[in-house]
Order: sequence, then structure tokens, then C-alpha cells
Amino acid sequence: MNSYEATLFETLQETSLIAVLMIEDARDAIPVAEALLSGGVKAMELTLRTDAAWEALQEIKRGVPEMIAGLGTILQPEQVTMAVAAGAAFGVAPGMNRRVVEAAIAVGLPFAPGICTPSDIETALEFDRTFLKFFPCEPSGGLKYLDAIAAPYAHLGLKYLPLGGVTEQNCAEYFKHPHVGAIGGSWLAPKNLIASKNWAAITENARRAVDIKLAIRPV
Repeated sequence: MNSYEATLFETLQETSLIAVLMIEDARDAIPVAEALLSGGVKAMELTLRTDAAWEALQEIKRGVPEMIAGLGTILQPEQVTMAVAAGAAFGVAPGMNRRVVEAAIAVGLPFAPGICTPSDIETALEFDRTFLKFFPCEPSGGLKYLDAIAAPYAHLGLKYLPLGGVTEQNCAEYFKHPHVGAIGGSWLAPKNLIASKNWAAITENARRAVDIKLAIRPV
């Protein structure tokens, strides 16, 4: 892991909260990023589940440069090259794809592959990955399951980014967990609020989540 990548992941762990969202219309990118920042959320992952994600990232980089904006659902090596060209601060994947991780390392893109088993973790370690997306966290067993699979590797200092089932109601338990570096929150800016352009509601969601985080992780 290069120094830029290590620093970026340290920053994400300090913020501890990454908004995960799907944007259907790139014109919504700047308003939603501004709404999240107004609520104190400083990092976001745009999932590549919509064609608008690429343009949305570029709009955010141009219009809201203080937002740490990365791309998720990176499934192919070619998308890694495109992510760097689009200005992604980091990349995330739902699984541990060797070819994708190799591509990310080759171009220096900070990258968190997805893990769900000890075998996934060990494969990630082959590529010096120490910041790992735990997905899908709640359907897999949540924190109890994470305790079990993370225990053999705890001495290596691995940190996990749980996504999939984390909500405002249970995020406090995730923030408290020593293995959790940061959490991904899709509830912060859900599709219905973006579609209705309810930026105030997104800001309020962000503010409540940040208040929960600060009560547990004050730094």
C-alpha cells in the first residue's frame, strides 16, 4: 500500500462515515454533495449502478472539491482506469476480484475490495489490502459474524467498511466496534430523496448520523 493510499484510508477512518448513493441524473450531483457536507458528511461513494455516476463524479470534483468522492461497484479492470481518469479519490468493490485489485494497485487508486469470508480476507492480504469492505454485512450476520471472521487476523490491524444493512438505528453499534474503520450509509441520501430533490432531508439525515458518530468517536 502506497503512502497516498494509506493517508486516504486514514482520512476515511477519521470521518468514519461514507454516504453511499446512486445518482440517476448528474444534475443532482452537486446539490446532494452540498447537502451531505452541510450535515457534516465529508465522504461519499457513487455506485456504478447508473450511467450518470461517471458524470456525477466529475461534477462533484468540479463543483464541490472538498468532498472526498469515490466510486463503488467497480467490477472490471477497465473501470479502474476510467475511475482514475474521472478523478475518483478511491474505489470500492462488492467482492475480491484479483484482476480489479491488480489494476487498482498498478495505477495507484486507493481500493477497498469486498470480503465476506476468511478466504476473501486472505486473498485480499496477498495484495496488501488492509481496508476491506464487509459486504453484505447484516445479511451475513452483522457484527457477531465480523467478530468471528476478523479474529484470526486482528493482529494485522485490518479495518472493515461494513455496507449492506447499516442504518441510522444500528449504526451506533458499528461505530463502537474496534474492527470497523468506517461505515457506509445508503440511508443518508436514498433515491427517493434525491429524486424529490429534498436536500434539506438529506442534510438532516447526515447531521443525525454525524451526531451519533461524534458521541462515540469524538475525533
